[in-house]
Amino acid sequence: MTAHDDTREPSAHPQYLTFLVAGEEHAVGILRVREILQYAGVTRVPRTPEWIRGVINLRGSVVPVVDLAVKLGLPPSEDRRSTCVVITEVHIEGEPIVMGLLTDAVRQVIELPAQDVQPAPAFGTRVRVDFLLGMGRVGERLVLLLDVDRLLSADEIVSAASAAEALAPTPDALAQAS
Repeated sequence: MTAHDDTREPSAHPQYLTFLVAGEEHAVGILRVREILQYAGVTRVPRTPEWIRGVINLRGSVVPVVDLAVKLGLPPSEDRRSTCVVITEVHIEGEPIVMGLLTDAVRQVIELPAQDVQPAPAFGTRVRVDFLLGMGRVGERLVLLLDVDRLLSADEIVSAASAAEALAPTPDALAQAS
């Protein structure tokens, strides 16, 4: 099994990276996380959905950054010293796409055995249930386990990728820069 296998089973990868969004603790499978960056701003792209905060240059690749709070129907994230971008790989229609998730703060890596993962409730969370793999019990607290593959629809991924491509350097510009 590779680090980028498309799995929807929360017990298949018991380690998760936890982070805060609008005061709630969320998590994604650790094997979907490529890296964590301190937020240093983004380049805004005109005429993109509100949930696309902008794009960043990641070692020569233009990566869209999704404001998770807005995508989850909450007020936009505020830029703070603790704000981070979690670089993830999502799979849409079998294709891997790299994108950044804007978070208020990264917390920790946790292990969640299958018995500590419960189905997402149909009520009581501010996150749409179809965005969740389930809820993880960590001690006395619950963590919302996000399904990054379902967080954005195929059309939304195309929109985010188009925003990134609009600002990507052309081959001619790359040749002139070297």
